[in-house]
Amino acid sequence: MKVILLKDVKGQGKKGDVKEVSEGYATNFLFPKQLAAAANESSVKMIDNQKKAEQRKKDQEKEEAVELGKKLGALTVELKAKSGKDGRLFGAIPSKQVAEELDKQQKIKLDKRKILMEDPIRTLGVTEVGVKLHPEVTAKLKVHVTEE
Repeated sequence: MKVILLKDVKGQGKKGDVKEVSEGYATNFLFPKQLAAAANESSVKMIDNQKKAEQRKKDQEKEEAVELGKKLGALTVELKAKSGKDGRLFGAIPSKQVAEELDKQQKIKLDKRKILMEDPIRTLGVTEVGVKLHPEVTAKLKVHVTEE
């Protein structure tokens, strides 16, 4: 019996897959728990259309992320901080502060978790910071720290 999975089913497949399963498994397990629906021509076409729409949406998101990445690559975020004689900062500049300053200066809202910093910035000067905009798109942002 052919069924369309409505949710991920362990050992069978992912949501939206069309699978061949035994009739007893479908009627006694999948249908009562609403994990699957019987596959007919109209439902298969509907699933195909949904998959195409999802793919278009993903492509659009990736395209927007690439554009934002190009824009971020050309930007430099200016920050001021107190420092000692040797250029070391009193304290540090975390990703949260970089995200807030980017929003203030350029009106670009980014989640602090998307800014990839292994350690906070602790020195004066220009530092390149990675920004994960999409699972396949990572951009570089320059952060320029000057003495207050």
